[in-house]
Amino acid sequence: MSNNYDVIVVGAGHAGSEAALAAARMGAKTLVLTISLDFIAQLPCNPAMGGPAKSHLIREIDALGGEIGKASDACAIQMRKLNTSKGPAVQSLRAQIDRVLYLRYMKRVLEDQENLDLKQGMVEKILFDGDEVSGVETELGLIYQAPKVILATGTFLNGKLIIGEYTEITGPDGMKPSLALSDNLHELKLPLRRFKTGTPARVAGKSLDFSKMIEQKSWEEPLRFSFEGEYPSLPTRSCWLTYTSEKTHQIIRDNIDRAPMFIGGIEGPGPRYCPSIEDKIMRFADKERHQLFLEPTGLETDEYYVQGMATSLPIDVQMEFYRSIPGLENVEIMRPGCAMEYDCLDPTELTYELEIKSFKGLYSAGQLNGTSGYEEAAAQGMMAGINAVLALRDQEPFHLTRSQAYIGVLIDDLITKGTNEPYRLMTARSEYRLLLRQDNADRRLTEFGYRLGLISEERYQRFKNKMVIVDKQLQRLEKTFLPPSAELNQALIAANTTPLEHGASLTSLLRRPQLDISFLRRFDSELDALPLDILEQIEIETIYAGYIRQQSEQVERQRRMESALLPEKAKYEEMRGISREAAEKLDKIKPRNIGQASRISGVSPADISVLTIWLEQQKRKRRAN
Repeated sequence: MSNNYDVIVVGAGHAGSEAALAAARMGAKTLVLTISLDFIAQLPCNPAMGGPAKSHLIREIDALGGEIGKASDACAIQMRKLNTSKGPAVQSLRAQIDRVLYLRYMKRVLEDQENLDLKQGMVEKILFDGDEVSGVETELGLIYQAPKVILATGTFLNGKLIIGEYTEITGPDGMKPSLALSDNLHELKLPLRRFKTGTPARVAGKSLDFSKMIEQKSWEEPLRFSFEGEYPSLPTRSCWLTYTSEKTHQIIRDNIDRAPMFIGGIEGPGPRYCPSIEDKIMRFADKERHQLFLEPTGLETDEYYVQGMATSLPIDVQMEFYRSIPGLENVEIMRPGCAMEYDCLDPTELTYELEIKSFKGLYSAGQLNGTSGYEEAAAQGMMAGINAVLALRDQEPFHLTRSQAYIGVLIDDLITKGTNEPYRLMTARSEYRLLLRQDNADRRLTEFGYRLGLISEERYQRFKNKMVIVDKQLQRLEKTFLPPSAELNQALIAANTTPLEHGASLTSLLRRPQLDISFLRRFDSELDALPLDILEQIEIETIYAGYIRQQSEQVERQRRMESALLPEKAKYEEMRGISREAAEKLDKIKPRNIGQASRISGVSPADISVLTIWLEQQKRKRRAN
């Protein structure tokens, strides 16, 4: 048995799976070590993928050649569009996923991948040759050697389950926790902190009264995450909406002295944008009710996930307050809600490549970096896998900027600003939202995936053909004029917009707020023959052309700041005029350029002015020499 590899990935969740697939598909001999082969890419929390910013990440990963989009499409039992009444920058897809099918799908993909070995084993120690990684050691004393190791341990490091007064050292879903590796990272003097995540109860569908809830069916229009492959074909299942009652709130208030998060039973902060129900009741006391969704967890199970009701209250309190909710009066809890605490890294200790600064060849991805969410984890895993292989080849690293992808926003936020709580990506975190839409992720990133060897020649040619069609149609819409006619004017009046007296271009008609591209298809046969994904891009690029141009100009201004590179060994504490706080933060983060420095918390515009002047002085000195 050969134990020598190019890349070793520790963990096979969403980060580990994408890291391993990217590395193997780029030709590196890759090993994945996981605590259990039966829980690869599991969904320990909600059985869903996507949502605002998260579906953007899935599309970006797919455009680069990742797997999460295809897996989600193959295992989706419901697919919906969100924020359809808002602009295209915040519109997104969300899918309910069959949990069991998803992990089976990903396990098969990993097993079938060339250059990839999948093994069950608990990693307890990272091995080094000097300050460079040389491999890992498992609980059985097996040593696997590799110059690149990617840690993707999720919430397993020193994991602790909390329900009321009950606590247990464990991993998610009752799996073994990773204790020795956490101790090893402490020995390496890596700064670990404690974070918390939580889940609601899973309940029996047969105990629910759906007649008291609002049904949410799957979208009728065919939808998918991946830019290639098949549309979801599994039978669909509905979600159900209901609300808490005043009685629910009173039960929680009466038992708040038994809530671990309020009596010191939980050490780490939880995700701000996904709080527990007890936290919501206490923080938003003026709210008369909170919505929750009953989400099916699969086709072959009666289990429902109570989205919006995460809790770590004792089980008797959970039973009481769940039964105070319309439709849940006779609910039976199959798995109680709980909180999970775990160790994670300070992400400011990472480079843009997600390599830990103090150890060459050691990378970190996913919840270990302080993030929450499957999609955020998968994006980091893919980038870590790509950059580990590029480093092996002594090639330039692969970075995505904030203007190129939400992946770039995610990584830049983590390593530049850090996080004091589980980080969740949102569309509001991007200053270039209109450029980073989910519909154009292929236009933005497929070229990169192809150059990296993650996109096949066949797929790349299909992508290029699609872009040719989009660009030609955008030009054609400008030059194609519809003359006034009785039929057209009657349709315009019916749409509450002005009828034509003279000919009008398709572009000008499409920019009328009362019209959309489906209207134009009735009067233009070429548009009517195009697939929906191409029509979507044409419509958005036409309607928002002016705003897109404005954001592109902002990107160019920011690009000039990003091109002002800072020396890695700059001595900020010696710079006259810079604040002490800024000097400390700059020395810790070691920003690569003025743009990144400007985003560091505690670095003021005045500090940036000092940096800019200092950088110009250094350039003059070099020219003089």
